[in-house]
Parts: sequence; C-alpha cells; structure tokens
Amino acid sequence: MSTDMSIPVSYLTSDRTAATSSASTTTPTDKSQLDNAGFLKLLIAQLDNQDPSSPTDSTTILTQTTQLAQMQTLEEQISTARESFALQMRETAASFVGRQVTWTDANGKGQSGVVASVDYTGSVPMLKVGDTDVALDAVQTLAPAN
Repeated sequence: MSTDMSIPVSYLTSDRTAATSSASTTTPTDKSQLDNAGFLKLLIAQLDNQDPSSPTDSTTILTQTTQLAQMQTLEEQISTARESFALQMRETAASFVGRQVTWTDANGKGQSGVVASVDYTGSVPMLKVGDTDVALDAVQTLAPAN
C-alpha cells in the first residue's frame, strides 16, 4: 500500500461527470473554488488513502462532514435570498404599472412617462414606458400618473 497522501489538484478541479455533479445543484464557475462534489471527492480520497495503522481521527472526519453540511446550508440560504430578491423586484415592478416614472436615458437626458407594462424575461424587470424599455433599477422617481 502506498503511503503517499498527496492528491493532485486536477483531481479536484477536473470536469465533473454526470454522476458526481448530481450531488451538487451548483457548478462553480471558478475551478479554484471547492464545491460539494469536490469536497466529497476529497473526503473519499482521504479515507481511501489513509494509512490503516494510523487512521484518520474520527473528530477530523466529523469536523469535515459538519463543514460540508454548513456549506450546503449556506448555499441553500443564498439561493433562497436570491429567489426572494427576484420576487421583490417583480412585485415592485408590477406596482409601477400606471404610475409616472423618471429616468436618465443613454444620452444623459432626463426622461419621464407612465409605465404601461412590465417584461420579466430578463434578470431585471423592464418597464415599458411609451416605446421605451426602462430597467427597474434605472428608475429615479415614482409618482402618481397625471
């Protein structure tokens, strides 16, 4: 049995197969970050390659699995927060329909008009004001329609 406990970086940063990527709902865009699947691979490799005469301390394994659970909980909280923020943006945009808004156009000129509808297809709701699409986050003022 080999006593070399090193694990090549490519083992953790290589593309995930369908079987291992299903363990994580998110795939990191930055391969230097450790995701759930990578963490599990590392833990399994550590257990597979441990020296039988001096096995890994159970406290260490418990700490590592606790860290994995905490990481998963944080990922779920982040996902919930994103969904909540998206819902708040949609609700806010819907409340602008029929109201007067002002914004600065691409030429730096102030514009205003009444919101006729909202388009939710993008990451930021777009307000339809006349023939112009205005991003929700570009609105500067909101007032009752005249």
